[in-house]
Amino acid sequence: EYAAHDGKRCYHCNSALDDAVEPWAAALGARIALGTNLDDLGDHRPGQQAAAQRGAIAPMVDAGLTKEAVRRASRELGLPTADKPAAACLASRVAYGDPVTPEVLGRIERAETAVQALGFGVCRVRAHAHGTVARLEVPDGDIDRAAAQHAELDRVVREAGFEFCSLDLGGFRSGRMNALLPLLPTRTAS
Repeated sequence: EYAAHDGKRCYHCNSALDDAVEPWAAALGARIALGTNLDDLGDHRPGQQAAAQRGAIAPMVDAGLTKEAVRRASRELGLPTADKPAAACLASRVAYGDPVTPEVLGRIERAETAVQALGFGVCRVRAHAHGTVARLEVPDGDIDRAAAQHAELDRVVREAGFEFCSLDLGGFRSGRMNALLPLLPTRTAS
């Protein structure tokens, strides 16, 4: 179900993860807690539904914390992760309807590492057409620089295993693949 990538990938993943962790939590008299914050609400998040069905709690939501508030508190506490870039699951870069495979995930990881090595610290390589097309997203302020380095970016992305590389002129946005959800033939509500 996870590999089929039908729009409920995160539901299947979180169901399996929570089911595996729940016996440990029960043995410790604890509850499963999510790192969800207010900014994570309102987007397509079937994994949150799976966790809620299993009784998981979201302390940062309960405390009314946004991502920026969490980062600010982390800085005040001197935590080394305060400014760590977001690191969403690699499978979130695979187009809905395309299967999630170790090969495609490996291509994405290699391509993103290579693009970051070229100085694009924030980037996403989104895989389309069964992992043959890479759609590169960088922040709006980096698009001109990426366009100027197009030959080098194309080379490293192709070396990572993609046949085609495109630069998304819309820039980097979390959750951009969710635009494909209405196009799925048999999408079920989550």
